Amino acid sequence: MNRLALIASLLATAAQAEEPLVPSFVEETEASGVASSYDGGWEYMVGGGVAAFDCSGDGFPDLAFAGGESAASLWRNLSAQGGPLRFEKVESGIEMDGVTGTYPLDVDGDGVQDLMLLRQGESVLMRGLGACRFERADESWGFRAPDAWTSAFSATWEDGAEWPTLALGTYIDPKEEFFPWGTCTDNLLFRPEGRRFGGPLPLRPSYCALSMLFSDWDRSGTPALRIANDREYYKGGQEQMWRVPPGAVPSLYTEAEGWKYLRIWGMGIASRDLDGDGYPEYALSSMMDNKLQTLMRAPGDGAAPRPDYSDVAFPKGAIAQRPYTGGDVRPSTGWHVEFADVNNDTRPDLFIAKGNVDEMPDFAAQDPNNLLLLCDDGTFREAGLEAGIASMAVSRGGTLADLNLDGLPDLVVTNRRANAQLWRNATEGAGHWLELRLEQPGPNRDGVGAWIEVRLADGVHSREVTVGGGQAGGSMGWWHMGLGAAEEAEVRVVWPHGEAGEWETVRADGFYVLSPDAAARAWSPG
Repeated sequence: MNRLALIASLLATAAQAEEPLVPSFVEETEASGVASSYDGGWEYMVGGGVAAFDCSGDGFPDLAFAGGESAASLWRNLSAQGGPLRFEKVESGIEMDGVTGTYPLDVDGDGVQDLMLLRQGESVLMRGLGACRFERADESWGFRAPDAWTSAFSATWEDGAEWPTLALGTYIDPKEEFFPWGTCTDNLLFRPEGRRFGGPLPLRPSYCALSMLFSDWDRSGTPALRIANDREYYKGGQEQMWRVPPGAVPSLYTEAEGWKYLRIWGMGIASRDLDGDGYPEYALSSMMDNKLQTLMRAPGDGAAPRPDYSDVAFPKGAIAQRPYTGGDVRPSTGWHVEFADVNNDTRPDLFIAKGNVDEMPDFAAQDPNNLLLLCDDGTFREAGLEAGIASMAVSRGGTLADLNLDGLPDLVVTNRRANAQLWRNATEGAGHWLELRLEQPGPNRDGVGAWIEVRLADGVHSREVTVGGGQAGGSMGWWHMGLGAAEEAEVRVVWPHGEAGEWETVRADGFYVLSPDAAARAWSPG
């Protein structure tokens, strides 16, 4: 073998060794029993979320689907641990039409998840009663949502507050004469007054929000509100990040402070620390291309970070601007976006739900969902076709949650005018894992705003506990972390507003409940 051939062989071997394990997803939609479609005309072209959370008390994530013109629905999880996905529809109290999105959060701190239902009309807070039953709580909780096209949501607990602060994102006014080419309506902030909500505070200017996320971008202990906006409708707007100091008037971050002017068809937001520096990167889904933002900081000057982000989607291979299979070469349309370590190699992978808005001729009709695997070198590799999730349905919302509690994130995707789809993650040879649930006394029982940190030989892997982002739906419950080859790990929680717990060593492949005043508690189904 000559020298050039030897070098080529060595390079090929190295590249092969660094390739991430391609996961295997098995579609079990029909066998699962789930039947939910996101239906309707132009006024339901956005939204279509799904929530994954435990409403039955058995630890397994149940599913709540937005239905658009059809009724929203709740599906109780009947899956056995490690077994096929099985669900049954239950009468829960959320069965109303006009629902565009659904997010779980425990508003009143009673240990039972409540639901925020975004609607075309009046959005509704549903109080959890246990056993997957809900009742309307708008009047008793003082929540007064306007009659609007509500399209985005996020929540946080401001320092010292008993109840959460809620952000509602609205879209265009469907009552306007020139609908659907109208103007954007106001996004709203609802702050608590004790154990009730005060009146809505408009966030002006507003630019047709499609995703919102309270996130502690600078690890200061005070989350800011990021908003992804749809440039199709707003006039002169841009992507936004609002400073929300506890109890004070919100204000926009400006270009003078480092915030860069950016206009995209902003559909979804996802956050995760990808490079181990302790600060989150942000994935933004869009039409034509997608963004992956990383924080730029002056090294070694000791100054606080500025909200100065660089887009690294193209060099990292995460732009996902065109279909990778199916033969359609027109630009893609991205919706729900979410990070999850689908092969348990410690590196968060990136899922993007894809689907044409509504027969738009300049955009792909055959537009498969993306599954981008994060490689050793920090770049992403498309694996949707190999992994088995390259659906050509017109997708909207989604979630990656461990539905059968086997340590591997499964996939749920909602589709426009077609049944939702469920895939069981059946990857052989995946790494070890942890699933962690936070539990603290008093308000904010689930530790929203906390940072979960897992220390391994290669450094600290972290993720933020958030409510919001994605496309009109999210999850609450077990927070999944891949461990690779490690058979144990050190874990700790930096609780909301900055108080760090002690490092604890736990064994791999287990479920643990973490509290600020007690050692990690092992849990198992049943």
